Amino acid sequence: MKQVLVTLVFFFTVLQSFSQEKLLSLDGTFQDKNLVVYNPPQSDGFGFCVTKVLVNGEILPAAIQSAHFEINFQLFQLKKGENVFVVLEHASGCEPRFMNPEILLPKSTFRCTSISADRTGVIKWTTADEAGSLDFIIEQYRWNRWVEAGQVKGKGTKQANAYYFQITPHSGKNQIRVSQIDNTGEKRSSQSVFFNSGLSSLKMSPAKVRDNLYFKVGGKEAKTKFEVYDAYGNLLKVGFSTMVDCRNLVSGVYFINFDNQTEKFIKIAE
Repeated sequence: MKQVLVTLVFFFTVLQSFSQEKLLSLDGTFQDKNLVVYNPPQSDGFGFCVTKVLVNGEILPAAIQSAHFEINFQLFQLKKGENVFVVLEHASGCEPRFMNPEILLPKSTFRCTSISADRTGVIKWTTADEAGSLDFIIEQYRWNRWVEAGQVKGKGTKQANAYYFQITPHSGKNQIRVSQIDNTGEKRSSQSVFFNSGLSSLKMSPAKVRDNLYFKVGGKEAKTKFEVYDAYGNLLKVGFSTMVDCRNLVSGVYFINFDNQTEKFIKIAE
């Protein structure tokens, strides 16, 4: 009986000790740089906060009993672009932190080896040398600027990767490209390509509107992307439809982007 009690006391002591451990984690992509950890003293003043470091489930084989220490990912034979998951086990009552977590954010390094589009708006492109998974932004040039048409998640691997996306083409000549934006905030873009949709230009009516503005091709209503701005350049409406509800607009002059055109219309009082 005495032995059982000793065993139970030992079990609950271990359990209590384990329950006091806290976890701090960070995941990302290895970019050939090391992670620095701020490691404050424990709340009782004995020793430092972090008790163990795990990298992809493996214990960091390095000294961590200092106010700052570095996680050297080379110790784990990681290759650039590989996924990394770091866990800090630490005592309660103190809070370590990662000093430079941005070093695990993927950078845009893709090389677009081919890009094409057919008249229906199906975009296909292949890449190489991706160093981490970042979204590809599919952009279409219209209204004198590049407009985002959608996004596709990048695969993030160095080998050849193939992608496709369906855009909504406008009438006539279309120009498209794919881009990425990483943690630097800078945009990297592929070369642009052109295709002709073969679609007829849309017409907008009426020029003076009370209720609704309509888009038509050959007298029939047709859907298009549109943007409505006031005379001061403020964006008021965005959509994809055969018409624009203008009833909540005050009387005045407005500008509308639709198809591949920009026109002016006047809202008149009801």
